[in-house]
Amino acid sequence: MKLTATLLLASAGLVLATPAARAQHAALDARIAQLAAAEQAKVVAWRRDIHEHPELGNEETRTAQLIATQLKSLGLEVQTGVARTGVVGILRGGKPGRVVALRADMDGLPLTETTGLAFASTVKTTYLGQPVGVMHACGHDTHVAMLLGAAEVLSHVRKDLPGTVKFIFQPAEEGSLPGVVGGAKLMVQEGVLDKPKVDAIFGLHIWASAPVGQLWYRPRGEMASSDRFTVKVMGRGAHGAKPWGSIDPVVTAAEIITALQTIVSRQIDLTQDAAVVTVGTVQAGVRYNIIPPDATLSGTIRAFSPKTQEQIWAAIRRTADGIAAANGATAEVTIEPYVPLTFNDPALTARMLPTLQETAGPANVVEIKAVTGAEDFACYQEKVPGLFFFLGGMTPGTDPATVADHHTAGFKVDESAFPLGVKTLATLAVDYLMGK
Repeated sequence: MKLTATLLLASAGLVLATPAARAQHAALDARIAQLAAAEQAKVVAWRRDIHEHPELGNEETRTAQLIATQLKSLGLEVQTGVARTGVVGILRGGKPGRVVALRADMDGLPLTETTGLAFASTVKTTYLGQPVGVMHACGHDTHVAMLLGAAEVLSHVRKDLPGTVKFIFQPAEEGSLPGVVGGAKLMVQEGVLDKPKVDAIFGLHIWASAPVGQLWYRPRGEMASSDRFTVKVMGRGAHGAKPWGSIDPVVTAAEIITALQTIVSRQIDLTQDAAVVTVGTVQAGVRYNIIPPDATLSGTIRAFSPKTQEQIWAAIRRTADGIAAANGATAEVTIEPYVPLTFNDPALTARMLPTLQETAGPANVVEIKAVTGAEDFACYQEKVPGLFFFLGGMTPGTDPATVADHHTAGFKVDESAFPLGVKTLATLAVDYLMGK
């Protein structure tokens, strides 16, 4: 009976360690911390190189080549061209065991950088037919650099690792062009969590308004689901001086926009769930004195449960159809599910919380409120248990209200945050594999 119980615990990775095993584990974690600190110069150099040469989603060929070259130099098995431009590195430990994945995203955003940094981007491109700048305005350059650092750290201790680490460098986290599958969803479809099959996955996101040295996390629903919606209102055009001859789609669209704001404020139980409905674009007409035949608006939906998500979908359709009909127009509503809820597995989060606390110090690990931003890391969490957390990137003592937000042209972070990020990623992998 005792033997059977021990075998069951072993299969779950939960055997109580002997004093010698605990000492070996502690020594390995200490070695990881030393190696992570020693990686800082390399991580900064990688980050600045990638920052100066940003690439939009599904176009990260230069970044992918840099990653693949570095992983191959460490002796890892490397797969390229995953989900178009993604790179996967596989590090097999010296002992058999489970498989853990660490993920970083690679893509930049269509913004013209205004940070004034010596390594600021001057890259220009065309996005949706418009000339734009390109910059890393969300920290993906730092994510790649820190994961490369973690790969190098773990490569130095591979003989002591009981299992396999899979390093996932993912394109297009910020989204693909409309109607194009990409990012984490395509990575999963192409089998990134298989061969070898991943047992758990970890990821981090630099956070511009969290102080350097802190790790932020939330069990269960951490970041919202994100859906895109489009409402095309079809009426009848006319001369602007004779509106009675039209079925005015502009006025109808305006009424719909205003009414959509009552979905969250009047139709969602906000004591149970948070939600957001935002209209981000309105397009209609070509001339000031012509009432056009149609108008199109689009926006985003954020929710923290599938039930609320479905309520909002139904409410948008009902509102658009009803107002259009009242004005003699018609409405065509399209809702495109984009990113599911980022859901930190409760058991995995509880199990790995001591690791976060040991790497950053208990006082520097902060449980936060839910974030209405979205993250396609959620696509991995739909398949395997995952933990996603935030790494402070703000210089301590700075007023968060003065910090340039993510997705803005002035976005920047304090590079002194990187050693903690490298150490935390590597230590999570080690502690998970060693059954902590």
